[in-house]
Amino acid sequence: MTRILILFILSCFFTPAFSQVKFISSGHIEYEKRMNQYSFYDKEDEESIWIQEQKKVFPKMVSDVYSLDFTENKTVFKLAKENTDNKYVWGRKPSENDLNIHDLKNNTVSIQRDVFEQTYLLKDSMQNYQWKITNETRTIAGFECRKAVTIICDSVYIVAFYTDEIAVSSGPESFGGLPGMILGLAVPRLQVTWFATKVELKEPSEAMLNPKQKGKAVTWGVFSKDLNKAMKDWGKYGSKVTWTFML
Repeated sequence: MTRILILFILSCFFTPAFSQVKFISSGHIEYEKRMNQYSFYDKEDEESIWIQEQKKVFPKMVSDVYSLDFTENKTVFKLAKENTDNKYVWGRKPSENDLNIHDLKNNTVSIQRDVFEQTYLLKDSMQNYQWKITNETRTIAGFECRKAVTIICDSVYIVAFYTDEIAVSSGPESFGGLPGMILGLAVPRLQVTWFATKVELKEPSEAMLNPKQKGKAVTWGVFSKDLNKAMKDWGKYGSKVTWTFML
């Protein structure tokens, strides 16, 4: 009888604490994307007159606001608000037509992406990123996030910070595959970052989760092949452009 009484008292003590632990499965996230436009210039060419003139016209850093609406089964990532004060170097301006849809139930993506004059509609399985989770943490938009790293395109290092308080395995652009939502993302080689500034706990509408898409239907393989073909004569700049579109 005494043993039963002790267990009852312990359950009363711990239940309120456990009831406060909540895992978010739907909502709206806003990210600030910051990009160093000068990172696309080759170091050996930085002293050229053309690049010096470019630097007089275009700012080094530009930033825009992106949004991610999510449920436990689907996420939609897109440009939310372009910064009208920005002046973009050719090819760096974000497209309001770009859409990244993750079907988490079926592990597929549907990505509409403008690549110069061509609009692609990439439908394929989600990328299988080989993440390495570390012990490093930081707080982003009020959530404690853990650092993870991976590599894409054979050599491009990716840093992500995810929170398991949002129980949805997704994030900015095409990234996901971690045990929670990515609230911070960085590509040091391209000097570009996405960091969440706001998380709202609201259910996205059906219209938000099912936007219309269009474009040339491709897979990851065909998309990569097209990019490499188009950029083959562009040197290091072409490689950076390719990496950008493969994010």
